[in-house]
Amino acid sequence: MENPGESLGFLLWDRGKMDLELRIKEAIKLEAKKLIDRYQQYHNTLHLEHSRKKSRLKDTPPKIVKVPEAWREGNLHNPFYVRRKASSIAKSIAKKIRENTYEPNSPFVQEIDKSGGGKRKISVFQVPDAAMSRLFYSGLLQKNKHRFSSYSYAYRDDRNVHFAIQDIAVDLKSLSRVFVAEFDFSDFFGSINHEYLLEQLKCNGFMVSADDLQVIKAFLRSHGGVGIPQGTSISLFLANLVCWALDKKLERCGVKFARYADDTIVWSQDYAKICEAFECFDEFSRVANIKINTAKSAGINLLKRKGLPAEMSSKEKIDFLGYSLSLGSVSIKESAVAKLKAQIAYILSKHLLQPLKARPLRALIIPANNRDKALLSAMAEIRRYLYGGLTSEQILNYLNGRTRRIYFKGLMSYYPLVSDVDQLKMLDGWLLSAVHRAVRARSKLLSSHGFNRSHSFPFNVSRGTLLMKYRSQGVYGRATYDVPSLSLLHRALTQALRETGIEKVMNIRSLNYMY
Repeated sequence: MENPGESLGFLLWDRGKMDLELRIKEAIKLEAKKLIDRYQQYHNTLHLEHSRKKSRLKDTPPKIVKVPEAWREGNLHNPFYVRRKASSIAKSIAKKIRENTYEPNSPFVQEIDKSGGGKRKISVFQVPDAAMSRLFYSGLLQKNKHRFSSYSYAYRDDRNVHFAIQDIAVDLKSLSRVFVAEFDFSDFFGSINHEYLLEQLKCNGFMVSADDLQVIKAFLRSHGGVGIPQGTSISLFLANLVCWALDKKLERCGVKFARYADDTIVWSQDYAKICEAFECFDEFSRVANIKINTAKSAGINLLKRKGLPAEMSSKEKIDFLGYSLSLGSVSIKESAVAKLKAQIAYILSKHLLQPLKARPLRALIIPANNRDKALLSAMAEIRRYLYGGLTSEQILNYLNGRTRRIYFKGLMSYYPLVSDVDQLKMLDGWLLSAVHRAVRARSKLLSSHGFNRSHSFPFNVSRGTLLMKYRSQGVYGRATYDVPSLSLLHRALTQALRETGIEKVMNIRSLNYMY
């Protein structure tokens, strides 16, 4: 007769085996779907842009559909192939996990430009390995997120970049002067000491199973003897883990701080405490083998309100995670404003000027009867860029209570906490001037081709009356020439923040901030 205990143990073990295999299979399918959706969105966007070009230009170049470079490295980088083979791949990986032999395959290493110069290496793992990384990252985060500091905002499902900005802004708002220290590390991901990392995993109360540890070590081995691979989910957990002791030391110093991966800002009204925090960073840099980036770390400064005297190195704002913060307001940082202006200038040039600069003329449709199809296209693309598909009418309906909910997808959904109204008004004024300058330049180009339209709309509209006249010049009863306003959108965002909170308003892609 069989031992009932042995039979029960076998059934439980078998159920656990099947559960792991099924979880891996679902993770693989989800990872493949994410990549497929991303590729199909790219294809659809490419097709729409090509169709628009064909409608306004002669000799439109053929549409070229590219595939990601990594897909050429083998079938397991191709999500369409992996989705078809998900069951057999999951079975193979689950077997390796049980036998303690799982190793991720060598990733495709892609180099991307850093905003401050130089290159950043991103490891693009095969789809099954990326799925494994995300699966174990999710499990590790759920078991351990309560162990992380509340001042650590990166790579979590209970904190994000906008929570960090809100917490900093609220704390600074009531102050006139405060000492601020800004820190950044050189090659943070690539420098992490494996021995130090594993020691933190063991000694600080983290809940880690044998399978978790096996997968962590496997991904560490894939990156050689030092550093963690940048571009895979499990590294996000490890990045927070390696800074755990630093966060705790900063808390014990009695300073306020916000850390997003290796990008950290510390503030206090006590200069001695700020100096103590500086020593914490120096010690962490030495034991973790991660150098402080002296070029990007501003050190200790006095942050003060405009016009107040200062007896030491001071500033009136600090840049953090795409925002610019001062004692009293939150703005879009200058480099992001420059990108906004460059993108709008590109859109205006693409639609209004470039087709008229070629000889023979490339433009298919010449403005007539107080209509300019190219200007309509330009304004529609600018609205998509800033409003994310919304119209001024929809935004006003929401503000007036006629619409209960709208969805923010445009540029400002990356900056829902901006409070600097003057900056937004300045950008609105700049946009009006940019449109006016582009239309005037278009008028001159049309005249050079023998089409004088200077006495018809939109070429006879002055800068001072542009906003009103564009809004009133409808097509089929719609204000299709309407110039978007960041100030108007800001009012709607502010109302939505009060009613639904940050997570319902922010653009989900803003969580992909590259520090």
